[in-house]
Amino acid sequence: MSAFTDGPARLRPRRSCLAVPGSNPRFLEKAQGLPADQVFLDLEDACAPLAKEGARHNIVDALNTGDWSGKTRVVRVNDWTTHWTYRDVITVVEGAGANLDCVMLPKVQDAGQIHTLDTLLTQIEKSMGYEVGRIGIEAQIENARGLVNVDAIAGASPRMETVVFGPADFMASLNMRSLVVGEQPPGYPADAYHYILMRILMAARTHDIQAVDGPYLQVRNVEGFREVARRAAALGFDGKWVLHPDQVEASNEIFSPFQEDYDHAELILDAYAYFTSEQGGGKGSAMLGDEMIDEASRKMALVIAGKGRAAGMRRTSAFEPPQT
Repeated sequence: MSAFTDGPARLRPRRSCLAVPGSNPRFLEKAQGLPADQVFLDLEDACAPLAKEGARHNIVDALNTGDWSGKTRVVRVNDWTTHWTYRDVITVVEGAGANLDCVMLPKVQDAGQIHTLDTLLTQIEKSMGYEVGRIGIEAQIENARGLVNVDAIAGASPRMETVVFGPADFMASLNMRSLVVGEQPPGYPADAYHYILMRILMAARTHDIQAVDGPYLQVRNVEGFREVARRAAALGFDGKWVLHPDQVEASNEIFSPFQEDYDHAELILDAYAYFTSEQGGGKGSAMLGDEMIDEASRKMALVIAGKGRAAGMRRTSAFEPPQT
């Protein structure tokens, strides 16, 4: 089932997910003009403890008065082990729930933490007269326990939209010997993150939700960002966190299909629809040029075409049925 075409309607483009400190009004304003698919306004690591209360109100004001057209609007609250979480959720959702798409919960370790957030959101929605269930949940996996339980986490609530990899805390939780977030640890001859990324991706796809890779902290090293983003895109991830305007453009490019692949996917879909129709002979498989296409081809094409459409791509060629 394609995450963009056959899946739930709440699945949206997330090629670039821009982190913005909730404590910085200037950054909150600037983010509105950047071409990121998603913007998440942060109350967790980007906000010092003494700044968190003020940041909540900054975020409510920015969501209610800002122009976030074309962007998925997310707020990252603090994790349930802190004393800030419930007030983060209540203040932001009561104050700006009508202009909020998702709540991101960091450091998720088990499905019960998602259940608790789901229940709190439901109570707020009912008390405020919001549509129940409209606000989605993004779960950030940041340690070994969270990864072990990621299947249950991904399926814990109908609100679940995204599973996000949090590399910095994860590296620390494993005692990984590297200080460069997202880079390979020195001396290891293979990809140290392959299992982690695939584990997250499998859990997300099992429950028809999206998978997003975490940040690359060397924000001036755009080529380094491109390298790690290509790795996630090649596996099938839907997007990546971005921390700097230069990373936004790179991420949008890397997590969009090539034009020729998008065109080809649309041709496959049109050709398959024609050849399986009565007009086209009702065939189970057919030839598109030198290529045989069938139901499996259609499913693969749906993924590429769906991502291209979500990215706003326009096809440059059209299918022409054979002359009879």
